[in-house]
Amino acid sequence: MLCPFCQSDSLSVIDTREAEGGETTRRRRVCKKCQHRFTTYERPEGIDLKVIKKNGATEHFSREKIKRGLIKATWKRPVSMTQIEDLINEVESKLRIKGVREVKSWEIGNLVINRLKKLDPLAYLLFATVYRDFDTVEDFKTEIGKLEKQS
Repeated sequence: MLCPFCQSDSLSVIDTREAEGGETTRRRRVCKKCQHRFTTYERPEGIDLKVIKKNGATEHFSREKIKRGLIKATWKRPVSMTQIEDLINEVESKLRIKGVREVKSWEIGNLVINRLKKLDPLAYLLFATVYRDFDTVEDFKTEIGKLEKQS
């Protein structure tokens, strides 16, 4: 591993803890060259899963792709990175439990969107605009109506 500040490989671990309910190891590190401190997380390698897209193409499951979408949807919302990581961990866990090698993208999307709706309704709406391909103002009105009924 290299220091993200000076790219030196001379690092020391100064603290190690379990994180995310024991599924991840959190390490505080210090660079011996520039003295900057930073945190790293170690988790088991991602699930070996192929995602079947709407157009029939397949790609490897990407935790980072989900994270990028959630970060965009929760921008300037009261949702922490810890909550985003927890949401992704829940989705990954559900997919592991299924024990399948392939999953349709809409199944992953549903797992994400259902959890996001509980976490922050506005972030859910922002995520849904992309995930559910909203094309018109009516699409927004319909979804807002559903949210109001559930509240």
